[in-house]
This record gives sequence, structure tokens and C-alpha cells, in this order.
Amino acid sequence: MKKCSISVITQHLLLLKILLLLGMALGDPRTQTVQIMCGKQLEHNSTVFVPNFVSTMENISEQMRTSGFGVARTGSGPDNNYGLAQCYGDLSLLDCVLCYAEARTVLPQCFPYNGGRIYLDGCFMRSENYTFYEEFRGSDDRAVCGNTTRKSTAFEESARQVVQRAVESAPSNGRQCLENASVSMLGCLPWSEGRALYTGCFMRYSDRDFLNKEVGNGSSRGTIIVIVVSVISSLVVLVVGVAIGFYIWKHRYIQKKRRGSNDAEKWAKTLNDSSLNFKYSTIEKATGSFDIANKLGQGGFGTVYKGVLADGREIAVKRLFFNNRHRAADFYNEINIISSVEHKNLVRLLGCSCAGPESLLVYEYLPNRSLDRFIFDQERGKTLNWDKRYEIIVGTAEGLVHLHDNSKTRIIHRDIKASNILLDSRLRAKIADFGLARSFEEDKSHISTAIAGTLGYMAPEYLAHGQLTEKVDVYSFGVLILEIVTGRQNNRSKSAEYSDSIVTITWKHFQAGTTEELYDSNLMLQNCNDDVKDGILRVVQIGLLCTQESPSLRPTMSKTLQMLTKKEKHLPAPANPPFIDEKTMELNDTGDDPGYPLNADGASSVASVSHSSFYPR
Repeated sequence: MKKCSISVITQHLLLLKILLLLGMALGDPRTQTVQIMCGKQLEHNSTVFVPNFVSTMENISEQMRTSGFGVARTGSGPDNNYGLAQCYGDLSLLDCVLCYAEARTVLPQCFPYNGGRIYLDGCFMRSENYTFYEEFRGSDDRAVCGNTTRKSTAFEESARQVVQRAVESAPSNGRQCLENASVSMLGCLPWSEGRALYTGCFMRYSDRDFLNKEVGNGSSRGTIIVIVVSVISSLVVLVVGVAIGFYIWKHRYIQKKRRGSNDAEKWAKTLNDSSLNFKYSTIEKATGSFDIANKLGQGGFGTVYKGVLADGREIAVKRLFFNNRHRAADFYNEINIISSVEHKNLVRLLGCSCAGPESLLVYEYLPNRSLDRFIFDQERGKTLNWDKRYEIIVGTAEGLVHLHDNSKTRIIHRDIKASNILLDSRLRAKIADFGLARSFEEDKSHISTAIAGTLGYMAPEYLAHGQLTEKVDVYSFGVLILEIVTGRQNNRSKSAEYSDSIVTITWKHFQAGTTEELYDSNLMLQNCNDDVKDGILRVVQIGLLCTQESPSLRPTMSKTLQMLTKKEKHLPAPANPPFIDEKTMELNDTGDDPGYPLNADGASSVASVSHSSFYPR
């Protein structure tokens, strides 16, 4: 059952895309596990049990996308699988799908037992080999108490009143279960938090407002009752939220007629029927069931495998594992953006698979993988002479020009660095990893957005103010140029503290006329004529122009490409790069929290970043 990898996000990812496009408000899916309870009877036949479980979960998944509640049955006899899932009424459909996705990932931990239930902070799920839909009491019913704060007598009295009023306000069909559950839950007092996890219902009280701001009416996903109680004696205002779900009542009165197909379903069908869609079984076979021998690398939210399709085509498969809306958004963002543009210097997306146990992106396979494997490795670096490195710089520039200027909407990559530049069989550059890319219309000067990217490659104005323009990519490209010429990885990351970045080091040598001392020894300049040396110095100067502190002084990518290819043109003198004065370095020092994730290349990621490179970093 684990091996079948009961999916984190499967076909309902299609809904996430649509909801994101439609601008639905995102709340908190509350995916933290409160309790998991496993049955005591072993499954009868795992060969049958596992696919039955998967089928039941997929059936429920379809229902959750439209109502926040689902029941399904698959199989017969001892291999029967009955399932039920329900979300709290204050969860949006998007958050409900995300909560359910987490629940169906965790519940398989009960295998090899044939049943179990899981309570999350935002939803409930149960699976058994018999019909349990009429049960409302069970031997596993219990209260779970939070013991972080011991509350006053006034709070206790207020909580009892609120819970009683909640039970009285609930539909009569579920009241018997709630009355029993409330007695158990109130045994948690005087602690500040209590939950009742019952077979037929659940309840929760807290002195913390755990509900989403846009509270649903409970008609489809349970009942939510929120009462604000002023406790005069302690001179504070407590918000006591009681969330109630009725599994049995909901099952008995579930509508027999489902809504007709909505826009989300139409979008899902469009993608499933399009040429971009791959069957999961096709990809699984191509990668040898994701054999470890075919693993190319692993990043922040996925693993990449090499595969060979039946027609002989080699592919690279990004296998995604994620359980939050940000990564779901990155997944669809990458599909949207890279499928909408095509250029010889952009990695080609062949398709995706959203209907299997994992979500997969399928790309063209590039045998030489990523640029960082060459320029930061003394032995592999010998493969790249100056002509090859110059070709890679120009190719990357051409790809960025296409993104910035030649698309219907401008596209900003946001994470240009050596590990995201892939090399084909002839060592030509292709820009990869569009999970963080953003697009916007021509009439906008910038986007204000959460900071995302890799420290050391982010422009200072973006890092400080979150204003995203094409000049952010220009800055990153300038850093990349300097890395390619010097063979040194930019060390402006938290681990480097205040040691000089490659930009600062290069600037100082450029001012002193000693830039040649920085060049990668693999360039073997002792055998080069003056024209080659002048050409390298010119490229360094372009890199410094791209990394100037003021974005208005940086050239556009179109201008940068002209400077690279039309060598007869005079170059302006670059101005100071950012952080040249240590007193101004606090702009880059945003990562005091050691909990910031690290990419495999050691560069600290900031803010909303949680992504993987296409190939190993």
C-alpha cells in the first residue's frame, strides 16, 4: 500500500490550477495530523486490497473537489474497501482538497491492517472493509487535550456555555453523537484546547481562533459555530471556536444528484485529453518504476529520473512530492509558463502526468545535465574552453531575451543560476526550472511579490522591497557571467557571513586592472592571443554592468545580448555593485533563521522558495 504511494496530490491538482487561476481566496488547509487510529484486523489479500484502496480514494477525491465530502466503495467480500472523508465547513474547496490530499498520504501507514481513520485539524478520513456509515460510537472514541495553557475558572464556564450552545444549535440528526462527544471534550478543561474525536462526529474548542476568516455556512462540509466570549474577570477577550462535523448525518442525507460539470472539470478534461498528458503507467515503465539507478538528482520538492519511452526517446522526469498550496501553484506555474514559450535555449516540456500516485513533469533529456557540474569542478571544467563558455553565456542571454521581450506576456525567471542552466549533447545552454517564474502584462512596470529565489543571485531592490522587474533576471545573469569566467561560485549566502561575493571581488580587481588574476585556470590563457583576453575582459565588464546596484543603470537583456555579440561597440564604465560597503550589507542579511531551506548547491533560499532544480545541484 505504501509502495503504491497513495498520492499526495493526484487528479485534483487540476482543480488547484483552476482555483488559483480564478483567484479564489486561500485560507489554511490545516493539514496537521491530530490522531491516526489503525484497525486490528490484517488485510485479506494485499494484491487486491491495495488497488481497491487506491480506487476508493480516487472516487472520493472527485467528490471532495465539488462538495468537501465523499463516500465510496470498491471490491467485494473480505477485500471490500469502504471510504469516507469530510472537511470542516470553514475550509474552501481548494483547502479541503489539500487537507484530503494529506490525509490520504498518511492513512496508508495503517497497512497491513485493513482499516483506519485519521483526524487532521481541517478534515477527517476513514477506511474499512465493511460499511461503517451508520456508526456514531466506537471503542476508539476519545478526547485529545491541549495542555499549553491552564485557563481561569471564568474561561471554563465560558467554554462550557459555548459548547452547550453549539450542540443545541446543531441539526437534530447529529445531536446524540455531539452530546456524548462534548462531555468527553469538556473533560479537557481547564486546558486551553480540547478536541473530541468520535466515530460519528468531531468537535473542537480553543482560546485561539483556528478558523479561516471566510467561514462557510456548513451546508456541505459540516457545521461551524464561532462565539466570541468576553471574560470580564481576566480582562481579555477569548475567541472560542467549536467546529463540528457529522459523518453519519452527512452520509444519510448526501444529495443523490451531483452538480453538473463545472468549469474546473472542463479544464481538467482539457488537460487530460491534450497532447501534454502522459499516462502514469507510461512514465513508470520508462523509468523502470523509478529505479534508483535512473535517479539523476534530487531537489527541494522533487526527484528527477532518466527514462526511455517505448519509441526510444530519452526523457527526464521530475517526480513531485508536495502537500501545500505553494508547491501546487509552482507545479502549475511551471506547466503554464514553459508550455507557452518555445526557444532553442529553453528546456522543452514534453508533458505532465496528474492522474497517478504522484504528479510528474516530463522534459527533454539533456545528457550533460547542469552547468554547475562543469564550471565548479576542476576536472570537468577542462571540457569548457573559452569558446564554449562564451557560447553558453550568449545562449543563456538569448533565452532570457525571448522570455522578456518575445512572448505575449513578459516572463521573469527569478532563479537564474548555474544549476538551472542545462547543457545538451553539444554543450549548448538551455534555461530550466520555471517553478518560480512570473509573467505580467506590458502595461505593468513591476510586480510586488513575496521574495523567492536564491541568496547571492537576487537583486538588492528585489530582496529589500519585493519589486519584481526584468532587471532582477539581469542581475542574476550578471552573477552567472562572473561565475562562468572565474569558475568560482558566488558565496554571498548566510554561511559566508560578510566575506566578499564574487561580484565584489571582481569589481575590486576590475578597478585595479588585475581582473585576469580571477580567471578560471582551465581557460589556459597563456596560449590565448590578446583578442581573446580582451574579449574575456569585455564579458567581465558586461557582468559588472548587469550587477550594478541601481536597476535603472543595468542594461536590459536585449541590450546585454547586443553588447555580447557586437564586440565593436564601446561599453560604458560600470558603477558600484551593491554591498561594496560592509555597512550596507544588512540588505542581504535576511536569513537569520537557520530554518531557511538549503538548496543542494548550498545557497540559502529565501521567503516563499521551496523548489527543486531540474537536474542535481
